[in-house]
Amino acid sequence: MAKKSKRYQEVASKIDREKHYSVEEAIALAKETNIANFDASVEVAFRLGIDTRKNDQQIRGAVVLPNGTGKSQSVLVFAKGEKAAEAEAAGADFVGEGEYVEKIQQGWFDFDVVVATPDMMGEVGKLGRVLGPKGLMPNPKTGTVTMDVTKAVEEIKAGKVEYRAEKSGIVHASIGKTSFDTEKLVENFRTLQDVLTKLKPASAKGTYFKSVAVTTTMGPGVKVDTSGFKL
Repeated sequence: MAKKSKRYQEVASKIDREKHYSVEEAIALAKETNIANFDASVEVAFRLGIDTRKNDQQIRGAVVLPNGTGKSQSVLVFAKGEKAAEAEAAGADFVGEGEYVEKIQQGWFDFDVVVATPDMMGEVGKLGRVLGPKGLMPNPKTGTVTMDVTKAVEEIKAGKVEYRAEKSGIVHASIGKTSFDTEKLVENFRTLQDVLTKLKPASAKGTYFKSVAVTTTMGPGVKVDTSGFKL
């Protein structure tokens, strides 16, 4: 295990490792113990009581956080004709067809999110092997395969985040920056929590929110008390 810096150990000592804090306390403490010399992301990890090997217990989607993420997302849209014009008007950074397929195949990745109209998925499908491993492949479940490209682009620009449960049942997501007011981060946290609550599979047994932790990009994790989470 890598040795933690003196500064890290100093701020980590402010956290009671045995205690589970309220959402408000956890977020405030995560901000206080941030050691990065930049506006670090505030991240949350929900460990859910699900079995991702079962199709009906795979959780994936996207949500627009009310206060955004503090990060500007670069959007590439695969569309043609009127839909291409709509994407450009909505603020997409790159809009096109086959030319972008070729660019990506040659190693170009100057974008954060890919959106595609359904009729373009035949072309985009050629990029499955390169976009898939990077988590960039458009998907109807996250609203990135759609005819409503205006809505898709505007939501991404407004602070839409994608989430997906890993094999272990953990959902990681950024809920903002350390420069955000604690109240805004709490509101973003609750928005994601509510979405995950509504997505609880009917077949999932036992405790749903097994554990939750809040952390910053380089800071220590803070455990969250889930006893008050409503299901």
